[in-house]
Amino acid sequence: MYYLDMPSIVGKRQGGKTYYYLVESARVDGKPRIVSQQYLGSAEEVMAKLTGASAGEPVRTQHKRFGDLAGVWSMLERLDVAGVVDEVVSRRSDATATVGTYLALATANRIMAPCSKAAFADWWATTAGSRWVKIPHAALDHRRFWKAMDRLGEDDLRRIETELGRRMVTEFELDVSGLVLDMTNFATFIDTGNDRAPIAQRGKAKQKRTDLRLVGLGLVVTRDAGIPVVSHAYGGDRPDVTQFSTVIDELVARYQDLTAQVESLTVVYDAGQNSAANHALVEDAGIGFVGSLPPSDHPGLLAIPKTRYTPVDEDRYPGVRCVDTEVTALGVTRRAVVTYSPTLHAKQSRGFDQTLAKARRRLAELQARLARGRTRRDRTAVEDEIAAICRPRWVGEVLTISLTGHTPAEFRLAWRTDQKARKRLENRFFGKRVLFTNRTEWTVAEVVAAYRSQSEVESGFRQMKDPHVVSFSPMHHWTDSKIRVHVFYCVLALAVAHLMRRQAEHAGLHLSVRELLDELGGIQETVLLYHDGGKGRPRAQRMLTETTPTQKQLAELFDIHRYAPTR
Repeated sequence: MYYLDMPSIVGKRQGGKTYYYLVESARVDGKPRIVSQQYLGSAEEVMAKLTGASAGEPVRTQHKRFGDLAGVWSMLERLDVAGVVDEVVSRRSDATATVGTYLALATANRIMAPCSKAAFADWWATTAGSRWVKIPHAALDHRRFWKAMDRLGEDDLRRIETELGRRMVTEFELDVSGLVLDMTNFATFIDTGNDRAPIAQRGKAKQKRTDLRLVGLGLVVTRDAGIPVVSHAYGGDRPDVTQFSTVIDELVARYQDLTAQVESLTVVYDAGQNSAANHALVEDAGIGFVGSLPPSDHPGLLAIPKTRYTPVDEDRYPGVRCVDTEVTALGVTRRAVVTYSPTLHAKQSRGFDQTLAKARRRLAELQARLARGRTRRDRTAVEDEIAAICRPRWVGEVLTISLTGHTPAEFRLAWRTDQKARKRLENRFFGKRVLFTNRTEWTVAEVVAAYRSQSEVESGFRQMKDPHVVSFSPMHHWTDSKIRVHVFYCVLALAVAHLMRRQAEHAGLHLSVRELLDELGGIQETVLLYHDGGKGRPRAQRMLTETTPTQKQLAELFDIHRYAPTR
């Protein structure tokens, strides 16, 4: 219990000037203590308030990004990103900021407004972050950033990612019993002649940029909101299937660090990772798996009559039917769930119609060219062109083509669509998937749900290819070490963004990452600048803009008020 004394006005000297506060004191356990204080201002401001005089018009205003940075920063502090990094690697003796601070700043920028490190200082100046991140402006120079990053080796990044993954799981109670694995690659803008970045190579570009060098990225994400917990950067010229063992070994080691029961782990991946060696690795690890097999490799399963198909779960998957059986593949006999989806059937049918239409156009152009009798190519060259046109999946089964003539001038092309073959193809393949798993105790619906959770990692890859928020690009880095650091904070940015989206989802706000950041970004900081008539810097008064109900809910959810300006 305490007893309040009469309020009093107290002056405090700051920077050679006196500022006044309304102070309430009390005796707590017999000793005087200040229990509250309210800022009143300088003597001039107090007099103006007492006399009702105006403080004058502001000479200018500034507008700073606040809500989105404050929301992101609250998550970075909740995970203690800077602290975790600084535990692993010390700062340079001449550095003005720690390595952890630099990485946290880079991650925030990557989430909100991806830009080069040369443009970073200009972006930071548009935000209110300098109020709570005390870092000299000179420290934001891109050369100082990369000097700090030079202290991070590949093993350091792995240790940091492992610890941050542990914190994400415990702090946000993530379910890691089911994880999804997939791989992709990203185009870079590294000069062809640069020999200091062997990880960036030309290969099969998934963004169709065959003119650019690529960096591969393997990700393991939670089925719960797609939070990355393991990442692996690799050369862009290496097939995904060759990187599977590295990712699985790292995943199992980290999972064992979280729980001794590695048998409880189930990994989901697509048929692109299939090989006998990769599957043997999964079997030896003693973990669960849900994958898929190419239907064309198992004609016996496709031949099962539709009368044997039963509904999977009409509430969760209306119209989807299945056969629960076994199959021998990849050196083992395991459970197979053959599913049929009318939605997938219709999608495949539309896609095949588009592929057929393109093949017909190309054949018509070749037919017309040969009919003019002016080609100089021999029969082998013409047949190679026909084979290239029919190379897309299933086209050769539906189009019947004949090439007549003995000399280039006599070559003539005829072709037709075999509608009966098309119908047989639809009945045999369209709408069907063959799921492959060792989870014999699961229901079919659980197996289907696990396989469809691949959408979580695919969503993460699409997000990283968004040029505006949580983006991998632009990427101009010229050494392997810089590329690995870039990959690290891009993956961390994806994790933070998806944790924010997950937290909003649990609060009943169903927003995409971009919608979430746009809502928070609408909470801005306005700075009113006044001149008191003397020399020196203008006096600043800061306030936040009005908020909508959604913005107010997000502000409370991410506790951004602790970063709000105060008098």
